[in-house]
Amino acid sequence: MLRILGRRDRGRRQTPDDASRPLGGDRGRKHPGRVIGVLNYKGGTGKTTTVVNLAAGLALRGARVLCIDLDAQGGLATSLDVRYTHSLADLLLGRSKPSACVVQARENLDLIASDRSLLRAEGELWRIGEKAKQGLAERMRGVVGYDYVFLDYSPSLSLIGECGLRYNRELIVPVAMSYMALVGTRQVIETLKVVNDDLPGHRVRLSLIVPTFYDGRQRIDREIIELLHRYFADRVAEPIRASVKLSEATSRGMTIYEYAPRSSGAIDYVRLVERVARSG
Repeated sequence: MLRILGRRDRGRRQTPDDASRPLGGDRGRKHPGRVIGVLNYKGGTGKTTTVVNLAAGLALRGARVLCIDLDAQGGLATSLDVRYTHSLADLLLGRSKPSACVVQARENLDLIASDRSLLRAEGELWRIGEKAKQGLAERMRGVVGYDYVFLDYSPSLSLIGECGLRYNRELIVPVAMSYMALVGTRQVIETLKVVNDDLPGHRVRLSLIVPTFYDGRQRIDREIIELLHRYFADRVAEPIRASVKLSEATSRGMTIYEYAPRSSGAIDYVRLVERVARSG
């Protein structure tokens, strides 16, 4: 193991009046705040659940938050029970401006959603060539006013993912308690090194490793936590315990704070929210 690591209509489309001011509200900000990707190249590690509950928790604290779904499965819109008209595909292909793609998911929490149209968009972007990799950063250049922007990645290597890595400045890596999740984490670290070597003017830092689906009664879970601390030291967050309430909340289009605010899942994500807020 040591070698592994070497829908109710909640959405509100932006109006023309909204488009005349910075998205996220005018707080005098000239940049988009912290742009944080949530990525592991292994599926089932809790990426979307982490984005939803981190973003919602920060929004409840009064921060202005935008989530962008980079996954054609469209998990964020489903998890937040949001309907939308324009998606990330429209933004990347230049068919819609950011103001047309943003929907309000909750108070202080906005979303740019994705669906299977992103797969077709990726094919068109490949024909553009290397320049397409800067597409998300270019399209989002004028979007200011947010304290946090979270990117929810697909678990597979893709051109859309490369677009994200050229936009975000930080990565959070959720790690489920499994061998393959550790392999996915290693692949993220390798990708991060390539991106930072290829783009000297754009540095992406690994902010946090977030253990997920943790059950302290299982020896393998304790061993994985020990390994993570050995390799990543103080960048390892307190684990998110396995909780059926988290999956139930997702199936109902609710955040854990709305569905089960006293559950272990809510307690664990509040703790993670506080850590992310402190680290800014």
